[in-house]
Amino acid sequence: MPTPLTGSPDGRGRKVAIVVARFNSEITDRLLAGALRGLAAAGVDDANITVTSVPGAVEIPFAAQRIVGRNDAVIALGAVIRGETSHYDYVCDIVSNGVMRVMLDSGCPIAFGVLTCDTDAQALARAGDGDDNKGFEAARVALEMADLTKKVSALGAPLSLGFGGRA
Repeated sequence: MPTPLTGSPDGRGRKVAIVVARFNSEITDRLLAGALRGLAAAGVDDANITVTSVPGAVEIPFAAQRIVGRNDAVIALGAVIRGETSHYDYVCDIVSNGVMRVMLDSGCPIAFGVLTCDTDAQALARAGDGDDNKGFEAARVALEMADLTKKVSALGAPLSLGFGGRA
């Protein structure tokens, strides 16, 4: 039976950055509170947390790109609410593709805590006070992936995926 390689959500000694959009701040402030609560519960020292505020979700990938090298993981937080125009689709594509590109180009895990909802009520339901707050969940994901990244790096050379890609 193979031994699974998994990450630990233990945050002691980890440096984590949070990029949070100010647009839809009623929701993103709650996501940020959840992420900070999650990091604290995992043992991340306040001095090792950097919070960068950006105007909206579109700016998240750029800010993440500027800070990835200084951190073990990044948490991206935002809220995109569907409106009456196609703007929603463009913003969702830009932020999701941008964050993925930064993550893959840098090799630094970025937890995607950007809500893409049809209504304010749906977004607020995902930004509540409990452990199901998507900011809280993103904090755990970021820490697990930071640990997994360290473990995979310790194995040495990247593994081939069999199609020319790299693990």
